[in-house]
Amino acid sequence: MESFANGDVRLLKHRENIVAEDDLDLRWEAATGEPVSEVIFLSRHTAVSNRPALTVHPIGVPHLREDETPPQGGRPGWASLPNPRIGPWLRLLRKIAHSKGLVPEFEVTLEATHHGPIVHTPTMFLEIGSTEEYWGRQDAAQAMALLLWEGFGLGGGDGVGEWKGSDGKNKVVLGLGGGHYAPRHMDIVVKDGVWVGHLLSGYALPMEDPNQQNVKTSEQTIGGTWKQSIKASYEATRAAFPGGEILAHLDQKSFKGWQKNAIASFLAEQNIKIGKPQDFF
Repeated sequence: MESFANGDVRLLKHRENIVAEDDLDLRWEAATGEPVSEVIFLSRHTAVSNRPALTVHPIGVPHLREDETPPQGGRPGWASLPNPRIGPWLRLLRKIAHSKGLVPEFEVTLEATHHGPIVHTPTMFLEIGSTEEYWGRQDAAQAMALLLWEGFGLGGGDGVGEWKGSDGKNKVVLGLGGGHYAPRHMDIVVKDGVWVGHLLSGYALPMEDPNQQNVKTSEQTIGGTWKQSIKASYEATRAAFPGGEILAHLDQKSFKGWQKNAIASFLAEQNIKIGKPQDFF
């Protein structure tokens, strides 16, 4: 792999499918002797809508069963450590995109947790989408490059988004429910001082409708891998934000009553607090 260096930052130019680059952090350390503290993947984004977009997201497939083959890398039931820079860099990217005139043509947004590859250090994806026409846009690429430059403080600044956990602003969103672009969670994350953990959209919380099974509804009787998904994502988020206060934020309107009740019951059982929008500020 061709690589470039600037201070403590290493830029790798890979030729393989990015979601197949398992253990990239471990392989780099084995090859160079340099331990890796975080990984940021720069990628193309595709979407059915074809809408131009600049996206930021954590990775993992915590909802997949052990016997399932992940369609886009990762390991069933696994969620990476979310990179603490996700929230601060999303907000910085929004400012850069506005200053470069990319908005409103480009949407600047979070995406929910999805796909691989398997990594062992805090990780996030930065993506330009959503079609070949936009993948080649130099102004979009320059915005992402500027995000890296300012975010890492390569021009001599302090950098943005390093987790300290002791400055009083330690609320971390664990997003549950909603669509792939997490609109209800975005409403919270765009405010300064909010940190972002995993974001599980509705498809990452598979729940079997108890009404189809003729049994009395309770959290214990609802099948599917939703509990596994929440637990793996919570544990990874907690590990990525030592000392942080992890609050689950539910996209209330995306759930049916029985789903909401079951999730709230399971969160209480796991000692995971539920936060309303005002609790994050």
